[in-house]
Amino acid sequence: MKNPIVKNIFSYFLLAVLFISALSFFNNIFLLEAKINSLYLQAVINQSFSRKINFVTLFFVGDIMLDRGVELEIKKNGNSDFKFPFLKIEKDLREADVLFGNLEGPISDKGQKVGSIYSFRTDPKSIDGLLFSGFDVLSVANNHMFDYSRVALEDTFSRLKKAGIDYVGGGFNESEAYSAKIKEVNGTKIAFLAFTDLCPLSWQATETKSGMACPVGSQRDSFGALLDKDKLEKSIKNAKNQADLIVVSMHFGDEYKTFSTQKQKTIAKFAIDSGANLVIGHHPHVIQPVEKYQEGYIAYSLGNFIFDQNFSEETMKGLILKVFVENGKIKEVVPVEFKINQNFQPEITGL
Repeated sequence: MKNPIVKNIFSYFLLAVLFISALSFFNNIFLLEAKINSLYLQAVINQSFSRKINFVTLFFVGDIMLDRGVELEIKKNGNSDFKFPFLKIEKDLREADVLFGNLEGPISDKGQKVGSIYSFRTDPKSIDGLLFSGFDVLSVANNHMFDYSRVALEDTFSRLKKAGIDYVGGGFNESEAYSAKIKEVNGTKIAFLAFTDLCPLSWQATETKSGMACPVGSQRDSFGALLDKDKLEKSIKNAKNQADLIVVSMHFGDEYKTFSTQKQKTIAKFAIDSGANLVIGHHPHVIQPVEKYQEGYIAYSLGNFIFDQNFSEETMKGLILKVFVENGKIKEVVPVEFKINQNFQPEITGL
């Protein structure tokens, strides 16, 4: 007969082994589940990080004029500090990865006035305001850059270059004027080009002479444009080989008209057809429509950004065009309206 004490000890031992084995089994399951959850969480974090890396925010504004009445206001109420015009909107602008605007006139203390009575030349200290508000790229292709002759134009190039602000649409020679500036942000390359059709042939940059990107030809098309389409197309296609996204700035249109002309539409759509993803317009001093065309977008006029044209409500407001880019493609385009106050400061109100 077996000893009952031995039998009980064996049973207890067996139960203990089974209990320990069960604990170990469930512990392993718990550790496995924790590891799976950890791996899943890491994958989500990596995916979110990847999305963030490929996301780019671009802001565009219209005409920036820091002379005349704007400068008087800076001296009167801003203690001669050129940050003054930007104080109400600087924080909003700082949300952009890249900020772009049209520089309406040279930044220089050189040259003699050769333009009309509406001629602009901005104090070199104005660069402090542009840097303060975060401007990365400026168009210099417009009808005021030659107001104080070629010497002021070239001085502007030098001063912007020294300040670390890129300029497009002009240069010391034709190659520079028609070449894109490439900004790489979070792995996405964005090319910026600028042109105007509002210039005489003498303002064109050549192989041996400074000037602007004025792709104008010798014969007008059916809409009155002296546009050299081959030159425009070539610049866009060259940029396309270097970047994921192409932005074309155009200084064109009729002043104070709230609708785009057929000439504007022809030029802008040709730019998109040639490979541009976004066309940014300015010169009319008032807001004009923003539209989608094919796979691209056209803002015919963003209106004034900083200007002293307080003779109408339309000239005292403008648009910030916010463009959100994901994985090298435009995901969303959001026009944000602002008003220019009595001190010629743009500010977003009521939002």
